[in-house]
Amino acid sequence: MRVTVADVQKMKQNGERIAMITAYDSSSALIAERAGVPVLLVGDSLGMVMLGHSTTLPVTLDDMERHAAAVMRVSQKALVVADLPFLSYATIEDAVSSARRLMQSSGVQAVKLEGGQSITPQIHRLVDCGVPVMGHLGLTPQSQHQIGLRVQARHKDEARQLIEDALALEAAGAFALVLEVVPAPLAAAVSERVSIPVIGIGAGAGCDGQVQVWHDVLGLFEGRPPRHAKRFADIGAAMEQAVRAYADDVRSGSFPTDAQSSTMDPDELATAIASLDHKDH
Repeated sequence: MRVTVADVQKMKQNGERIAMITAYDSSSALIAERAGVPVLLVGDSLGMVMLGHSTTLPVTLDDMERHAAAVMRVSQKALVVADLPFLSYATIEDAVSSARRLMQSSGVQAVKLEGGQSITPQIHRLVDCGVPVMGHLGLTPQSQHQIGLRVQARHKDEARQLIEDALALEAAGAFALVLEVVPAPLAAAVSERVSIPVIGIGAGAGCDGQVQVWHDVLGLFEGRPPRHAKRFADIGAAMEQAVRAYADDVRSGSFPTDAQSSTMDPDELATAIASLDHKDH
């Protein structure tokens, strides 16, 4: 049976920590579900880790549909949330249209929107239409040119605004909230003041759960991971080593061997070649 929005909310009520991870295709979704992760996020971060963009801004609704559908084709248990991409929910009409398209085409159970009180009308309307909405505050990558890629809400006025935004999103009907790259004490304060689950990324241990990017967790990139991430395995290095070994074996002629090859009756081959030779003459 699939995890529901109500199940995730009960996890907070029961004091159970919530693990969420991004998934962008069928392979990552299958592995995450086998690992027992209850919530999968088809994040617009796919623009960077899957499509090679430098930001999330070029990601389109078409991109989100394609990747979300791939996750949903194999997902059986997790609650699957998908991001609405940049400017796809600028108005109430945009939000309804984008959510309808994404949910109907891919089958995801919920959508995530970035922003505070300014997008509460969109959230109200989506929830009224039966769409589960996850909010996202703090470092909101779709607004990075405006707010910068830095720790958010360190000062009292910004901190107060973030708490007010969190309360507004809850009042608008959001079932959960992502807090990204905000001071840990502030994130803990938000978690205490709202009844909905607060999922942190770079927001400390005081949140109700954590979300991480698939590629950060597995080391599927070069260089140091972001400060808020922990590399639980260096799968990228292992993959590179395996591909290098494959290429070396091809060049040396040691791959493939008979074990990776098929055979046929020599008489069948001889007859086929003979028939060609006869035809040529």
